[in-house]
Amino acid sequence: MARLEIEEFDRHNPETPGNDVADLRLVLVILRRRMWSMLFVAVLIFSAVTLYTLQQTPLYTASARLLIDTRESRVVDFEAVLSGLPPNSAAIDTEVEVLRSRSLAQAVVRRTGLTTIPEFNTALQEENWRDRLLRQLAALGGTVIANRSHEVNGGETPEMVMDRVAEELLEHSSARRLGSTFVIEVSATSQSPELAQDMANAYAEEYLLAQLEAKFNATERANEWLFERVAALREEVQAAEQAVARYRDEHGLLDAEGATLTEQQISDTNAQLIVQRAELTEARARLRNVRSRLDQGVGPESIAEVLNSEVVRELRSQEAMVSRQRGELMSRYGARHPEIQTVERELADIRVQIDQEVNRIVSNLESEVNIAAERANSLAASLQDLRSELGSNNAALVNLRALEREANASRAMFESFLNRFRQTDEADQFNEADARIVANATLPLDASSPRLLLNFALGLALAGLGAVLVALMREVLESGLRTEAEVERKLGVPHIASVPKLKAGFFEGLRGKRTEPGQYVLNKPLSSIAESYRTLRSGLKVAGLDKPLTVIAVTSALPGEGKTTTTIALGRIASQAADRVLAIDCDLRRRGLSMGLAPDAPTGMLEVLAGESSLADAIVVDEPSGLHVLPLTVSSFSPKDLFRSEAFKTFLERVRGQYDLILLDTAPVMAVADTRAIASLADGMIFSVEWGRSPVGAARLSIDALTRAKGNIVGVVLNGVDINRQARYGYGAYYTYYGSYQKYYTN
Repeated sequence: MARLEIEEFDRHNPETPGNDVADLRLVLVILRRRMWSMLFVAVLIFSAVTLYTLQQTPLYTASARLLIDTRESRVVDFEAVLSGLPPNSAAIDTEVEVLRSRSLAQAVVRRTGLTTIPEFNTALQEENWRDRLLRQLAALGGTVIANRSHEVNGGETPEMVMDRVAEELLEHSSARRLGSTFVIEVSATSQSPELAQDMANAYAEEYLLAQLEAKFNATERANEWLFERVAALREEVQAAEQAVARYRDEHGLLDAEGATLTEQQISDTNAQLIVQRAELTEARARLRNVRSRLDQGVGPESIAEVLNSEVVRELRSQEAMVSRQRGELMSRYGARHPEIQTVERELADIRVQIDQEVNRIVSNLESEVNIAAERANSLAASLQDLRSELGSNNAALVNLRALEREANASRAMFESFLNRFRQTDEADQFNEADARIVANATLPLDASSPRLLLNFALGLALAGLGAVLVALMREVLESGLRTEAEVERKLGVPHIASVPKLKAGFFEGLRGKRTEPGQYVLNKPLSSIAESYRTLRSGLKVAGLDKPLTVIAVTSALPGEGKTTTTIALGRIASQAADRVLAIDCDLRRRGLSMGLAPDAPTGMLEVLAGESSLADAIVVDEPSGLHVLPLTVSSFSPKDLFRSEAFKTFLERVRGQYDLILLDTAPVMAVADTRAIASLADGMIFSVEWGRSPVGAARLSIDALTRAKGNIVGVVLNGVDINRQARYGYGAYYTYYGSYQKYYTN
């Protein structure tokens, strides 16, 4: 049955050791406990965000869009000096950074005249209360910041003003790539919508001009360099060609149709020699043919050379005609006729002429053979001389070829640079930007900042976050014990009772009077405080079922945690319940119990232990409750280890049989060692802690010390519980439901 009750309690109490700390109900408990501090922080943060939002000057943002055109427009078929942008993401991201460059910002400043606008030129702004405050604060730390405005107004150069305004413009502008496209959006923000529009459009236009200027400058620099290079190469080519020509002249290596003059002469002489030798052979053959026929007695008329002679043919015609005439004369006059003799002499003369002509032809053939032979020999000699000359020329030709190669290389480079120079000169007329404006900035109608809804939403979020963080920080930094579950979880000992905090009335507070709980239980026996001490007494009874707990030591870790108050109140409650109760003051230094119940006692415990007084004479009876008190007198302090003495042990054994309950009001455990000596002598110990104030670490150390001293810690009393605040520290705590059963109490 008891097991079932414990399990039922664990299910309804999230702070018991058996449940998860991060339980949602525990979170709700923490939030409820810190509700007012969270609400204060949330209101403070939201108010700050709201105030900041409302005092912000409205800003307007205008945007223009640029398209990075990766397509090439070829008006003429040659490459530009500065090529177009490659179609990749890195190039687009680079152009975004170009749009964010200081040089482009300065160009926009010059174009829009921002140096004359106070929004961007802070030197023209009037000093407001914030500036005056910052200046005064800066003046406390030095004069450098305090005198900044004076330096801005009187000591800046135009270049410094331009740099400062450009830096301000960069803070009020942005450039970003739209997704994975080739479109870049340029935005500018200003207090004036017209100025924002002008700045955005100026950014786009200055960017295009900067591209054109970059290409133009690159082309100009290339033209200048190419012009100088072409001039140098022209001189180099001229020098090389002159060297080739000079070397040809010096070595007679003149060209004729692609070959040297000597080679051409050899070719021509060789051809002439071949022709001449053919003619010589032909002439010799004709001469041999004529001589052979003449030697064979063949008549000249059968020789072709003779027949081809016009003289011989003429003479043969004359001979034939004279022969016909002779025949006619012979038939008419006879052989002896004088005319016939004349004709015969004429015929003989013609034949002599024919023979002479034949001889002359033969002689001519011989002359032709001789001439042809001489020509052939002369050509052969000339050919030999030319071949000798060609051999010497070939040695010089090696150096000539080297010179020609150098000249050709120089000429090729010269022509290449000359062509490139002409191309770049032409390209200078066709430069165009690699981007174009696809959307000009329009006049913004709505302010881009502050965004009221967004700021208020952000303020709510920050307020909630700050409130939660404050709650968590307070929860983490809180070191006191506030609930029964915390006592058992953090100290590892049972919780036996919780005593509400006694609140003074309004008039009592004005009079400076304070009612102690020990007196309050007498005045209000049906109060919740009296009931808590009855609960404590019942807990001691339950703990002593197996072995009665007669001697109970009441202690704490530090002074002021309610141990003496617990002793007095518990003693009076037990005495009113007809128990025989003895309260002994064992705090030799502070004598709290004695000061509360018997401040003027003449004798006390030390006198009884020393045999100087009897127990009956030393005991003081609390008249309202009947509680017996064994006090300590003012001069009764002893440096001896009293509580480890046999006299004290004997005394406890003697009084154990006379009383139902003996309460020992001991010193704090951390202060002195007396309580550790008493721990092993008492049947049980009540450990007192103050609600929300007692350090957990000190309480743990004290409990560990008592455990090592073999003390039996019955439980922990939680004193000074704030009933109203206690209800916020967890479900299942006793005072969580105080409002439900407070009608049973008379406070």
